[in-house]
Amino acid sequence: MARTTDSDLAPHELRVLVAAADTGGFSAAAGTLGLTQSAVSHSVRGSERKIGAVLFERGRTGARPTPAGEKAVAHARRILRLLDVLTAEARGAARPDAVEGPLRIAAFRSAALHLLPPVLERLRARHPAIEPRVRIVREVGRGTAGEVADGKADIAIATLGGAAPPPGLVASELFEEPYALVHAPGHAAPRSLPLVDWAENCGSYTRGWWAAQDWIPKATVEAEDDGAVLSLVSGGHGMAIMPALSLAGAPTSVRITDLGPNRPTRQVGYVTTSELARSAVVRALVRELRATVPHDVSLLSSEA
Repeated sequence: MARTTDSDLAPHELRVLVAAADTGGFSAAAGTLGLTQSAVSHSVRGSERKIGAVLFERGRTGARPTPAGEKAVAHARRILRLLDVLTAEARGAARPDAVEGPLRIAAFRSAALHLLPPVLERLRARHPAIEPRVRIVREVGRGTAGEVADGKADIAIATLGGAAPPPGLVASELFEEPYALVHAPGHAAPRSLPLVDWAENCGSYTRGWWAAQDWIPKATVEAEDDGAVLSLVSGGHGMAIMPALSLAGAPTSVRITDLGPNRPTRQVGYVTTSELARSAVVRALVRELRATVPHDVSLLSSEA
């Protein structure tokens, strides 16, 4: 039997690291965990000694993870989640049809609004003991996949740019999502209108197409999200180029025009860790995702 050594971090030490990072200080972490501040500080110093690196920068306003600490906290979250999964799956081994426990999902806004609801409805009907927890995350920078890498989510609905996922993560495509031109009806030359855009819209998957279109001006209006873009376009403030999920349930006050056979598209898929990909809760969600996603996502944005 393998034995622990003085250099091993125990689960309670991992929980202290995560709490200190999440709350921004040792005193706040102590309150969350029901410990004294000195106990938290002692635990963090012990973890730093075992790892051989400074994990937190201490200051008058609290403590924040160093680069080494960010790595350690991300792994701590993932390890603690695997311990939860171990318990749930071992308990359910005697009942193969019973899948239970929390399932943390990160999704960008349009996926959370238009893709996940029917998926979660089917999931709850088939596995009522699963507890989905959805967080909407902006799909910029590290985006939803970053939530999985940091141990904050079990699975992410993400836009896939074609590059291999970071080490330890696995990604799989669900469908190809087309873009369309959106404008207020009745305009004779909608391509001449000002551009309304938002930060999440143009990723690596559309950048080449976008740069080749000399009719697309620089955005004169930048909105917070796709819902605000639709509202501005509906009000006659410009045109936009938007993906199909963002156009699901678009109001009749906008017209959606196909951009033709060379229209841009983006891949929508899921990202999880190599360990959690084999867990019952993640496999259950993936099955429902594949059963629910539209065979032709362009139907989500039928021309008005």
